[in-house]
Amino acid sequence: VIVSIDTSSPLVIREAVKAGAGIINDVRALHREGALEAAADTNVPVILMHSLVHQPEPGFVPVYGDVVEEVSQYLMDCVERCENAGIVRERLVLDPGFGGGMFGKTPVYDLEMLKGFRRFHELGLPVFAGMSRKSFIGSTLDRDTEDRLPGSLAAAILAAQAGAHIIRVHDVRETVDVLRFLQAVDEA
Repeated sequence: VIVSIDTSSPLVIREAVKAGAGIINDVRALHREGALEAAADTNVPVILMHSLVHQPEPGFVPVYGDVVEEVSQYLMDCVERCENAGIVRERLVLDPGFGGGMFGKTPVYDLEMLKGFRRFHELGLPVFAGMSRKSFIGSTLDRDTEDRLPGSLAAAILAAQAGAHIIRVHDVRETVDVLRFLQAVDEA
C-alpha cells in the first residue's frame, strides 16, 4: 500500500517520506516556502494541484476565460519550477483541482474541466481526478454530501473514460465496481 501525504509543509514532507510515505500531494503545488526544496530532496512522486489557496480575499469568485487552458498553463508553470529545482518530470502528477472554495472553481468551471479533461493529457504527464462528493456534484444534482454517490460514480466514470491515471474516491467498493464494469465493456 502506498501512503499519500496531503501537505504543503516542508517539515511534514521530509518527515513523512522518512517514515515511509510514497506520494506527496500538495494543494499549493509546492509554492509554500521550502516545500519545493523539501520535495526535491525526496525521491517520491509529487501531485501538483491547481488551486487558489493563495487568494486572500474572503468571498473571492474566480473568473476564467478558458478554465482548462488556464489551469493547464498554471500546472505547466509548476512543472517547470519543479524541473528547475531538480525534480524529474517522471515524478510529477497533475491535479486540475476540482472544487470550489480554496481550489478556486465554481460548479460550472468544474463541469467544464470534467468535459475537457482529455486536454490535460496534452501536458504529457499523469493526471489525477479528485471529484468524489465535491460541492459541484451537490449543486448540480441538488444533493447533500451524504447523497452524492451517484454523481461521484458518474464523475469517476467520465474521468476514467477521459484517461485519468488516479481517481480519488470516498466510496471505494462502489467506484471499483463501476470502473470494473466500464473496463469489461471496453474489453468486450
